Amino acid sequence: MKSDRLLSALLLLQAKGRVTSRELSERLEVSQRTVHRDMEALSAAKVPISALRGSQGGWQLERDWRTHVPGLDEAELRALLMTQPRALSDPAMAAAAERAFGKLMAALPGPMREQAAAMSERLHVDPTGWHATTEDLSMLPIVQDAVARDCKLTFDYTRADGQTAPRTVDPLGIVAKGVSWYLVARAPHGIRTYRISRMHAVTALATTFERPPNFKLSTHWKLSTTQLQEQRKHFDAVVALTSQAAHMMRGWCATSPLRDEQTYPLQKEWIALNIRFEDEDQARFLILGFGSRAQVLAPPLLRERIAAEANAILTASEQTSHYTGTPAPPPPRSAE
Repeated sequence: MKSDRLLSALLLLQAKGRVTSRELSERLEVSQRTVHRDMEALSAAKVPISALRGSQGGWQLERDWRTHVPGLDEAELRALLMTQPRALSDPAMAAAAERAFGKLMAALPGPMREQAAAMSERLHVDPTGWHATTEDLSMLPIVQDAVARDCKLTFDYTRADGQTAPRTVDPLGIVAKGVSWYLVARAPHGIRTYRISRMHAVTALATTFERPPNFKLSTHWKLSTTQLQEQRKHFDAVVALTSQAAHMMRGWCATSPLRDEQTYPLQKEWIALNIRFEDEDQARFLILGFGSRAQVLAPPLLRERIAAEANAILTASEQTSHYTGTPAPPPPRSAE
């Protein structure tokens, strides 16, 4: 609706100070001609907006002019509560966000504030998860400050292989993915991504930099993650499983049903799946864990290696039984 678009344009101007017609067009997903008409409509509504000419021009609000945001509707309030500060795993960030969240709730009209309180009582966010996280976000405030002020950033970075080396970069943006936070920055050899929990001795320098033209963080992140997924190596196998084991396997790996199950003779109520593992080690680990409930159909080399592993386990068990005097367990079914 036009009213929503006008409000969105007004909030963009209020937040950024000066915005070009092109940026408004891209963000609002309308033509630049429509942007010009919207700016004229705002001006006619007594909003103090002016057009600035030249390469550095655009649209700008009168200094210190502000508007009041209309009240939230019920759907917007629910969405806001779902992103409440308790979802942040870092205590310092959560505390700051909680204060801002409280101020926003206090500014709501009485009935809406009561509704928000009732919704909040019916929602609990536990950010810890079932497994402990080792994410160290102590350097995040310094990174945020450098990103906000376009200052160069220097730090020691520990790579996945454990090697640590100094880095000096132009910080372009921060990405939160699950409980992990990443810095996207321009390095000497191109734009790189750094996990903030692996950054140490972070220092924001006094030197500023110019951001690359037309750089959009969300677009870059989507492209880089897609390329990363395409570059990752996979190990594919065809495995027959019981229905229960197949259900569990679908929760761990990417699977697809075998198109022609007549290729392999299957036991009753067994399912043949094409499974994409991260590597052969993961394939052996998971398949051996299912024991007699899984059978490798292809490739033959994986079947042979799992059979050899099962025999090695049986041999080790027999040796243990010999030393302890306890009877050995019955031999497993053949992996073939």
